[in-house]
Amino acid sequence: MDFIDRIRVIASRAETTIELLQTEEATKNALIMPMIQALGYDVFNPMEVMPELVADIGTKKGEKVDYAILNEGKPAIIFECKKAGGDLNINHASQLFRYFHVTAARFAVLTNGLNYRFFTDLEQPNVMDKQPFFEFNILSYKASDLDELKKFAKASYDLDNILNTANQLKYVRGVNAKLTELVANPSDEFVKLLVTDLLSGKRFTPAIKDQFATVVKQAIDQFIGEKINQRLKGAMTPETTSSNSIQSSPVEIEDKTKTETTQDPIVTTAQELEGFHSVKAILRETVDPKRITMRDAQSYCAVLLDDNNRKPLCRLMFNNSNRLRLAVFNKDKEVEVFDLSCVDDIFKYAEQLKATVLMYP
Repeated sequence: MDFIDRIRVIASRAETTIELLQTEEATKNALIMPMIQALGYDVFNPMEVMPELVADIGTKKGEKVDYAILNEGKPAIIFECKKAGGDLNINHASQLFRYFHVTAARFAVLTNGLNYRFFTDLEQPNVMDKQPFFEFNILSYKASDLDELKKFAKASYDLDNILNTANQLKYVRGVNAKLTELVANPSDEFVKLLVTDLLSGKRFTPAIKDQFATVVKQAIDQFIGEKINQRLKGAMTPETTSSNSIQSSPVEIEDKTKTETTQDPIVTTAQELEGFHSVKAILRETVDPKRITMRDAQSYCAVLLDDNNRKPLCRLMFNNSNRLRLAVFNKDKEVEVFDLSCVDDIFKYAEQLKATVLMYP
């Protein structure tokens, strides 16, 4: 199971069990330990992961860190844990500040199993910053978040590399927060900056400010939407090299005759890719995931075994973003269609998918 699949499994578990995790200990066992393990550390080896690490502070004896990931026998990353959904306000992290100061750790993580906030000492050496330089939410993350999280994995851990990017991440996060605030509630100065050249010499009066505040918000939303669509089209549309070349992309087009006669190419959406990876994660223990492939068509995405149309596993019927459906094949190769409230609902039909793959030799 690769890194992204392990994260997906934890995310699915978090969604289905969050209401049951009423204590810190339950959260540790269900979410935090699996996350540490997903990063490649052996949670059952005290030479790699030490639970309840004693960190004596002055006259206070027996102070303990919830978890410490060790590097060459010394703490490298320390964790303070709260129960699932618990408050992660920095004012409630006084222990973490103390632990960071008295241990050799360069990174501290404050987490409730859902949200992971990463701290270091960018402002003052050996004093933990009050603001995290990186934050990862297991229920809501982007590809770039996964890239940053993976830097803390055992296989790729590089202290200097993380520290070099930590400062930039901190300021990028701050700028993003400011941009988000400006987009939601454009300030007078921001609106004036954008529209002054459009006023043809008119004064920027309160009335004009009120008029253009709405225009600015609409323009920004449209600009962001167009940029996202351009990125999706560029990322999802297979590249064509020549009329005689064979597509090497793992996402193939099922009906090539339709593609040649229509102006609109078949575009594999982010939701369809997420669904495909969810199916692979479910079936990973049943069949080699390399045997699971996807072919996109105009009406649905087909998930196949061995890239064979005669071995269908399911269909992702996601073309209508307001109605997601999963079609699964039963033992008689009849199609059963299930409505999904979100892509992660695919995990509810894990048993049906496993039964389907077992039909094929």
